[in-house]
Amino acid sequence: MTATILVLYYSRHGAVAALADKIAIGVQQAGAEAQVRCIPPLDTQHASRHALVSQAELRQCDGLAFGSPVRFGNMVADAKAFWDNTTSIWLKGELIDKPAGVFTSSGSMHGGNEATLLSMSLPLLHHGMLLTGLPYSEPELHQTKSGGTPYGPTHVSGHQADNKLSVEEQRLAIAFGKRLATLSQQLKQHKE
Repeated sequence: MTATILVLYYSRHGAVAALADKIAIGVQQAGAEAQVRCIPPLDTQHASRHALVSQAELRQCDGLAFGSPVRFGNMVADAKAFWDNTTSIWLKGELIDKPAGVFTSSGSMHGGNEATLLSMSLPLLHHGMLLTGLPYSEPELHQTKSGGTPYGPTHVSGHQADNKLSVEEQRLAIAFGKRLATLSQQLKQHKE
């Protein structure tokens, strides 16, 4: 049975959405299903590129990639509000032992990517999820001049309007999707 990986994100200017798309490619290359969904915005005038996530989709996923832009070294308020409303899922332990990872984008090299990834991991740990990142066996972690961390894929826009991912950022996001999908598939097969 194929694992379903929920690629869940919030994006205002498109960079986090671009990372989500590359992660989904990696998920599919590993033979799993990528379900790309957006976190509902607090500002209802902000349009989403993908469909909004439902609580059922979160409960039913076999693995999770969670993305948010950097806001002062933390996830955006929209993402925090989303997790604050998952108490019923937490009480039932519906995410326990499911692989998960995080990804983000900032406007500058020292904009807080790693701090944001670490803070984004906290609700996942509280839900009992199994965190995964990117191992240094990925050559792009040694070559990147912009985004990319062992904590998860990142993008550094340099305040450019186009938010185009570097080659290294793209490859790391795809590798992350593959890794998350492979781990999710293995765990799902073991449970069955």
